[in-house]
Amino acid sequence: MTAYVIVRADVTDLDKWKEYAVAAGPTSAPYGGKYIARGGAVEGLENFEDEGKRVVILEFPDMDSARNWYNSEEYTAARKIRESAGKAHFMIVEGYDG
Repeated sequence: MTAYVIVRADVTDLDKWKEYAVAAGPTSAPYGGKYIARGGAVEGLENFEDEGKRVVILEFPDMDSARNWYNSEEYTAARKIRESAGKAHFMIVEGYDG
């Protein structure tokens, strides 16, 4: 079943974050991942208190693919760059099959 990695990030060093984005961008494709949203405009609708945080959503074929990407050597290298660019919260959410 499809899985989504959802990231909420508080960027503190934009230049470093841009470096991270370049490094992280291509790492998801070998695991079947694709970006659904990547830092675009965010509008709160209800009980929204995280204004200013960047939101990223990636889609993967399943939970295992998402985990394998996150723990991959390629993404781990990018993650090291991200750690000095701000604080990010990651989660994997299983899709809904109706």
